[in-house]
Amino acid sequence: MMGPRQEAQSALFYDFSIEDHVPTDHVLRAIDGVIDLSSVRTHLTEFYSSTGRPSIDPELMIRMLLVGYVMGIRSERRLCEEVHLNLAYRWFCKMDLSDPIPDHSTFSKNRHGRFRDSDVLRHVFETVVAQCIEAGLASGQRYAADASIIAADANRQKSTPKADWNPEAIDPNDAPRAVREYLDTLDDAAFGAASPVVPKFISHSDPASQWTGARGGPAYFAYSTNYLIDTDNAVILDVEPTRSIRQAEVGAVKTMIDRVRKTHDLKPERLIADTAYGSGPMLDWLVEERGIAPHIPVIDKSGRKDGTFERADFTFDTENDLYICPGGKELRQYRRTYEKPRTGANKDGTLRFRARKLDCDACALKSRCCPKEPSRKVVRSVYESSRDVARQLAQTKQYSISCRLRKKVEMSFAHLKRIHGLSRLRLRGPCGAHDEFILAATAQNLKKLAKLAPKQNHIGNAA
Repeated sequence: MMGPRQEAQSALFYDFSIEDHVPTDHVLRAIDGVIDLSSVRTHLTEFYSSTGRPSIDPELMIRMLLVGYVMGIRSERRLCEEVHLNLAYRWFCKMDLSDPIPDHSTFSKNRHGRFRDSDVLRHVFETVVAQCIEAGLASGQRYAADASIIAADANRQKSTPKADWNPEAIDPNDAPRAVREYLDTLDDAAFGAASPVVPKFISHSDPASQWTGARGGPAYFAYSTNYLIDTDNAVILDVEPTRSIRQAEVGAVKTMIDRVRKTHDLKPERLIADTAYGSGPMLDWLVEERGIAPHIPVIDKSGRKDGTFERADFTFDTENDLYICPGGKELRQYRRTYEKPRTGANKDGTLRFRARKLDCDACALKSRCCPKEPSRKVVRSVYESSRDVARQLAQTKQYSISCRLRKKVEMSFAHLKRIHGLSRLRLRGPCGAHDEFILAATAQNLKKLAKLAPKQNHIGNAA
């Protein structure tokens, strides 16, 4: 028998609880059990006036932003609509059915004002990281670092060739906010000063973004998000936005390592990264200045394809500062003593060791050593001792383990793009990239904390 037609009937009174309608296994319920935003209001106190109309609770706005990045809701306008309709989102934001939803413009005003001035988003991120460390999810013994390219909100067609680009001709008073941020970061190593090379094209709307074809397809404008993770549970210890160039990404790792040490008092035993971080200066910074073992492949261009002897075939005598060739002859920097000692270092940070022409002419191995040159030259980096440390570590069993652990940071980027939907930025400028990257990393850590912290506690109680 067909049932009666369902018709809406207004009731005078309702007995309704949002708490009862949020599933026990909902991700936001798990995150609400671990998140601690009690310090947000204290952190922002000095950025609010003591008089005037009461503002929207900053903790409410932070919770709404976290909902957006946890659930992959990129638009703040749509986020307000979803929080208005979704009971779980309302419950997480501590709102009742009758509470009004803040207008989407409120987020923009606070983001460009007190949120950015107080750096509250980084404060929230570091608070979550501290919770992860306290819960035993990050020991700080092994770090892994990498960068991932995220497309910028910039049109390829609205750009200027590098030959026609002149930053000095820009009037900051008439320029958009993203352009003003670009002008402010020209001396910043993460965005303007990492490399003197000017990109092929500059975007009109977001000139700080980098024109890149790193993925092998059509080139586009992008930023890089740099992660420093703890390999125990892939907790993101720090995040830093940069332009999508290797020099800026390497510099970001240095910044993050020092910042984590200052903020959380963590000093790693090793740093795991790919070949992009295997330059001599970077390895020397890790070994000599920070005492960190570099589990990083060394950038080495000394190999030869013509069958002649490579630099590895020559033996370096550290005590006498010279090379011994396969024929037993010496290669030195200088053949005489100078009154003023010379370092011998060139502008590119290399030392050149040369054999004597008489030795090479009489050598039976000349055809395999320098068939087209009168004598053999060997180039050595001024950072070669640190490069040797990295080469020795590459022969250990721990290095093989590190190669597998490095995949954890790559998986974090995969989740960032596929699960959290951050494959293209919505905000423009260096500050916009910073806000999006740090909110997304906070969301990732919160999900990790909510998933693993109770399990860790359970294991501890069982022991």
